[in-house]
Amino acid sequence: MVKIDIEAENKRLRKKSPIEIIEWALTLSDKKVVTTSFGTYSAVLLSSISNRDKNINVLWCDTGYNNFQTYKHAKSLIEDFELNINIYTPKQTRGYIDVTLGLPTVDDPKHEEFTELVKLEPFRRALDEHKPEVWFTNIRTRQTEFRDSQDILSYSNDGILKVSPFYYWSDKELDDYLEKNNLPKNLDYFDPVKALQSRECGIHKLG
Repeated sequence: MVKIDIEAENKRLRKKSPIEIIEWALTLSDKKVVTTSFGTYSAVLLSSISNRDKNINVLWCDTGYNNFQTYKHAKSLIEDFELNINIYTPKQTRGYIDVTLGLPTVDDPKHEEFTELVKLEPFRRALDEHKPEVWFTNIRTRQTEFRDSQDILSYSNDGILKVSPFYYWSDKELDDYLEKNNLPKNLDYFDPVKALQSRECGIHKLG
C-alpha cells in the first residue's frame, strides 16, 4: 500500500498540471494500472499515461453492451497508443444475459444483478489478478454526486491509491486538449450500467 498524506498531497497537486501529476504518481509504485471504458474523453488519460509508461497495464471491463462506435474507438486507441490492454468480460455471454435478465432499466430490481454480472464481478477479477497499489482513473468533479466527494487523490476501499489527474478539468478543457493533440473523441458512448450521465457505474465505489 502506498501511504501518503492525502490532504497535503491533494493541496500540493491542485497547483500542478495533469501531466505533472501523472509523472509524480508513476514513481510511487511498480504495481500500477489505468482503467478505461473507452468513453468520451478516454483518449486524454490513455495518451498522457502511455506516452510516459508503455508497459502500464490498461484494464478494460467490456460489458459486451458497448455500441459499434465504442468498439471502433477502443480498437483505434489500443493500436495507436500500443496499449498493454487487459480485457475482462462477464462470465456469461451477452446472449445468455439477454435471455435471463434482458437489459433492465435503472429502476428495475434486476438492474443490480445486471450491474454485478457485467461490470462489478469482472472488475473485482481484474483487481484480484493485478493487485495494484496505484490506480489511474479519469473521474472528474461534476460528473456524479459520489465523484464530487473525491479529489485528485483518494484511497479505494481496498487501500489502492486512486489518481485522477484531470479531476478538476471541465469538458471544454478536455475538448481543447483533444484538439491541440489531435486526439479522437468518442461521440457516441453509452454505459448500460450507468444509463444516466449522473449515475455512478459502480467500480469506483467498489474498488
